[in-house]
Order: sequence, then structure tokens, then C-alpha cells
Amino acid sequence: MTQTNNSSQSDFIREIIDDDLKTNKNEGRVATRFPPEPNGYIHIGHAKSICLNFGIAAQYGGTCNLRFDDTDPSGESLEYVESIVDDIHWLGFDWEDRMYFASDYFEQLYQFAIQLIKTGRAYVCDLNADEIREYRGSFTEPGTESPYRNRSVDENLDLFERMRTGEFEDGAHVLRARIDMNAPNIIMRDPVIYRIKRETHYRTGNAWVIYPMYDFAHCLSDAIEGITHSICTLEFENNRPLYDWIVEELIEGNRPHQTEFARLNLSYTVISKRALIELVEKGRVAGWDDPRMPTIAGMRRRGYTPKAIRNFCTQIGVAKNDNLIDMALLEHCVREDLNEQAPRVMGVLRPLRVVIDNYPEGQAEEFECANHPQNPDMGTRRVPFSRVLYIERDDFHEDPPGKYKRLAPGREVRLRNSYVIKHESMVKDEKGEVVELHCTYDPDTRNAPPPDGRKVKGVIHWVSAEHCVSAEVRLYDRLFQVPNPAGEDEEFTEYLNPNSLETLTSCYVESGVKDAEAGSRYQFERLGYFCVDSRDSQPGKPVFNRVVPLRDTWGKIAEKGKGK
Repeated sequence: MTQTNNSSQSDFIREIIDDDLKTNKNEGRVATRFPPEPNGYIHIGHAKSICLNFGIAAQYGGTCNLRFDDTDPSGESLEYVESIVDDIHWLGFDWEDRMYFASDYFEQLYQFAIQLIKTGRAYVCDLNADEIREYRGSFTEPGTESPYRNRSVDENLDLFERMRTGEFEDGAHVLRARIDMNAPNIIMRDPVIYRIKRETHYRTGNAWVIYPMYDFAHCLSDAIEGITHSICTLEFENNRPLYDWIVEELIEGNRPHQTEFARLNLSYTVISKRALIELVEKGRVAGWDDPRMPTIAGMRRRGYTPKAIRNFCTQIGVAKNDNLIDMALLEHCVREDLNEQAPRVMGVLRPLRVVIDNYPEGQAEEFECANHPQNPDMGTRRVPFSRVLYIERDDFHEDPPGKYKRLAPGREVRLRNSYVIKHESMVKDEKGEVVELHCTYDPDTRNAPPPDGRKVKGVIHWVSAEHCVSAEVRLYDRLFQVPNPAGEDEEFTEYLNPNSLETLTSCYVESGVKDAEAGSRYQFERLGYFCVDSRDSQPGKPVFNRVVPLRDTWGKIAEKGKGK
């Protein structure tokens, strides 16, 4: 497994680490972790954190753990764990034997809570959630102490033990840290650190009926694992004082230090787990791996490459303030990588039948075509040619506009890697739509562009009707119509793009890709980059997902829409 070494990178987090190393803090160790909650699939925002944490560990010769913060059994599952493991490996990173779970530490965390009770720093509270919220106060008003705040240590120990044994119903009691109800930071006003929750845990089963809160378990798990630099996104900045308070109360010696960076916000999509879960559960998309989703599984299925995602994360860098990154940058990184590695083939998405009247019936020949025009090492392929072809419907215009260089009445074009043909006549259906073209070819122009062959204005792609393979092609576009749907209002689903998926079922591709393996990527010449769908494609019946077009046309489309 190859990890990306970003030794040339520098940012404020790396500057902090450099300073720590100069003072021999943590005995010169650098230990990071990626700590997902297994309540959904990871997305492009997680990819930024993955690249940062594993990249820093590689750069400084340190370690990076994978730890699942599985402290809330509702919504967590082994399916999500397995998907996260698979996606991180696919991105190119490995944690060796350092995969952990917060649930591994449930007994230790329970004993830590006992320790807080014994030192008078935690108490069992009988207020319900609404009452706790009311007692907490506001940004302008101090909080009010719980009437249960001054229970004795013995009473708190007794109640907490009975909470663990399942004597009380959910919500009857919680364990709260005893900090400061007048703290300017509301999070520090006696936060809940344990609650009763009768939910079966996917790993521990029904062994526990009380579970630690995320803020309590997260920082202590870091400490247990010897993490030196706890790197997280900005939404946890207000939680840092609580993180520090907990570890200072309970951990001796070197303690992990939390540093926050700006989360990745990507235009024309949503990143929050809540929003993604809603899209999946309400059937707005076809699952977590829908190619329109910003999940790693969705991008992987669509045909994005791990290198492109890593390059994207490198290019956006590590910032201190949140900003909105243009989806076009991610697509540019994908396009750049695929341009280098994707073999070329010809495919016709919206076919128009072409008959070459002067080409002998029953005859066929083959043209040797480069798999990559800039990379001869990728070899060549042989493409069959016959009397009846399919071309792209857009490559013929009965009444061509100015500067139109493709096929039109009386005009000539070159067939890619093949002959020059000339339009002679057309056949229309009862609706007046053109359904067939009749052309002639010049046999002396076989794959001979200027200066050796005749100069024509346009070059178009094609497939032989006799030899091509029928395929389904799915054209994916932006999931939302506006750049920041999550920032518009609560009803973000109102901004879903109704044209984010167009399915074409009557496409034709070269016969050489008939049995292409799932995940294989190609450039369909003149059309874009396409990937064999990993779920629905079958040998002999390929299904292709459009990864990205050859160029970024979305910006032009969006600007045109604003002017209407």
C-alpha cells in the first residue's frame, strides 16, 4: 500500500509540528489518527482529512491510526466500517496493525468516569434533555446549577453503577462533568458525558446500556493511543476547551493537542452526514455509492481515480477559515489524471445511421488506431470498418450554422483514423426527423490527413454498425443547481438538479470494450471520460458512467442560465 509523502508541503499544522519537534515535545514522536464515526460512508471532505493525517505521518516518519469513534450504537454498523476500510485502502493509505475502536475502550472510559466522580468532577443528574438545555443559559445569560449538582461522591457512585446495570430507563439519569455553569463557552457548562441508551451495539452487543458521549470518548481515546496531534475540522474548535479539560483531569504526562483546520466545502453538492443520510433514506439518490454523491464510494463508482482525489486535496491545501471549493477544480484533477492513463476508444451516444453507398457490400477492413496518441507505449488496437456506420447525431446538421465544421448536405468530413466521406442524401421519418444519411467515400484518403491527404474542415468519430456493441451510458452532472445548497435554507433538497442523470440506452461502442472489466476507464474520443459501472455492467452488456466531459462546460452553462 503506497502512502503519499507530502514532504514538500507546508502549512500551519506542519509549522506547529516543526516547532514541537524543535522542543522535543512528545519525545520527538508524531502520531496522528483518522477517527470516523461508522454511521455512514465517508465523503470527499473525509478524504481531505485522510490525506492530511496520513500524509503528515509519512512526512515526519510517524504513525497514523485508523480509529472508529463508535460511541452511539444507533445508526452505526459493520457495513459502514467495512466501507470506510475499503475506501481508505483504495485512496492509497494503510494503518498497518493500528486499527482501533472507541468501543475497545468502553471499560477504561467507564473507569475514567468513576475517577471523575471520586474527585468531585462529575455527578449524576436527573434533569431531562429539555431541562438541561434550559438550565444551560444562553450566550448572554449564565447557566443555572442543577439541583443534583451537589450530590455526594458516594451517591453519585451508587447511581452511576446502577445506571450501568440497567436499573433505570433511558433518559432517567445522565452523568455530567462538574465544570462551570457560568463559563463563557456554553459547552463547558457541565456537559453530559454519559447517557443511558438501550441500543444494541454492532460490536459489543447488549453488554452496555450506558455509552460515553463523543466529546468524552474521543479525547480519551486519543490519549490512550498516544496520539500527539489531534487534527480535526473547525466545527470542533469550541469543543477544544472541553477536550483539554478532560485530558488534564485524567491523563498524566504527555497529552494530545487538538488543532483545527477548515473543512472541505465543495460547490454543487452537500457534505454534511445528516444531509447525505437524508438523500439516501428518502430515495433522492440510488444509495451511498450513487455516482452523483460526494462519497468516496460514489466517486469511485463514477470513475474518479485515487490519484486525482489526492492531487485535489494537495491543491486545495490546509486553511484556517472555511471556504467553498469549486467542483470544477476536482473535475480538473480527475481530467488531468485520466488524460494520461485512459486508453482511447470510439463510442456513439446518440447514433445516426450512415450508409456509404460506394463501399462494397459485405466488405470489412480494419484500421490500426493508437490507444493513446501521446503515449505510444500503450500500443494500438484494430478497429473494424464496414459499409454501414453510426455517427453522433450532433455531427450532422441539415441547415448548419456559421463555423459548423462537421457533416452537412454536400459537405465532406474525415472519419477519425479512416476515410473522407461526403454527404449525398438523407432519409427522414414521418415526423421529418433525419434517420439515415447516405454518403460516398474516397478510397484514396484512407487514414491520410494532410499533408499527404485531402484537407477537410472536420473530423468526426464513428463505429461500424456490423461490429459495434450496444451499451447503456449514464451521463452524470452536478447533483444540485446552486453552488451552496446547504447554505440556502433548510430545504436543501429543493435545489436538486433534475438533470443530474441522463440515461442513454441505445449507444454503441467499439467491440474491443465488450467485456471490459468493471472500473475500467476510457476516453470516448471527442466525448469525455467514461468508466465501466461496477454494479450494473455485465460481460457483453456494458454500462458506462460518464466520469467527466473533456472540458469544463458547467461554468458556461451556469452563466448562460443566469442571463435568462
